[in-house]
Amino acid sequence: MASHRKTNAPTLLSLSKRQWIRIVAIAAAIVMVVAAGIVSRNFYIGRGRGTTVNEYSATDLAGSSVSRSNNRADLRGADANTSYVTVKINGKSRFVLGDNFTDVKSVLDAGNITLEPEDSVTPALTTKVDESTVISISRADTQAETSETAIAFNTVKKETTSLPQGQQKVQTEGQEGVLQTTSMVTRSAGKVVSSTVFAKYVKKAPVDKVILVGTGSAEEAAANTLGDTVPSGEKQKWAHDWLLANGYTEADFTAANFIINHESGWQTNATNPSSGAYGLPQALPGNKMASAGADWRTNYQTQFKWFVNYCNQRYGSITGAYAYWKANSNY
Repeated sequence: MASHRKTNAPTLLSLSKRQWIRIVAIAAAIVMVVAAGIVSRNFYIGRGRGTTVNEYSATDLAGSSVSRSNNRADLRGADANTSYVTVKINGKSRFVLGDNFTDVKSVLDAGNITLEPEDSVTPALTTKVDESTVISISRADTQAETSETAIAFNTVKKETTSLPQGQQKVQTEGQEGVLQTTSMVTRSAGKVVSSTVFAKYVKKAPVDKVILVGTGSAEEAAANTLGDTVPSGEKQKWAHDWLLANGYTEADFTAANFIINHESGWQTNATNPSSGAYGLPQALPGNKMASAGADWRTNYQTQFKWFVNYCNQRYGSITGAYAYWKANSNY
């Protein structure tokens, strides 16, 4: 027959001192095991994260007192197969990490470094690399640069009755003019990669050398004439010959040469940066000269023919345009 007598269950108050010691020891052991597991988990997570780094700035190691071998260990982490290569971009260093570097290109790919078309890189992309290799990249830089070139002066001969027949005397010494050119210049590794001219203008007009030629005749007021100009270049010579072949005079060429020298220095692509006037005659706008030919942008002969026609239509003659220019410094 089953016994129905009530059994007394143990309570905390009924536990002996030895039982209390055993309970506390077991709880402490459990706490230590849990703590060790957490520390171990954080350690492996931290190591796992470290292997994903593939690039360091050189400044990350600045001021460190450890040796180069210790720096290598820091960069590689736990993976002994990891290596690094130094890359300098415009003088600033960085380290690229990897475990399968073959050549310069593989290092740049690992470091997500993109080369622009005008960048310069040394050594060549196909060069083998190791940890002693230093890859240098020079980024291209574009700036506006201004240069000045001389404009040759012309020699003008003027007849005068104040001198005996055939005698010559220099009335005015010639002075070279100054043509200012502004260009966009791109340089890489100290070398010019490209240069594009976008503006030219005459900063200082040349001064003609004037020679008085005696005629010994009181009938001509030679001092009031334009005289003859000796062409000093290919363009002037062509213009001179073209004018004479088409019924114009030496005085017309001298007048034309004076105006064009002061307007553009005989530069076909001279451009006024303020107004946009263009070409030998500084036509405004430049496309006006299309009436003389479709090649008006580059052909000095087309530009000169337009200039002659313009002078005739507006001032009646080239010398008329010259007279206006002398009085107003423009035409």
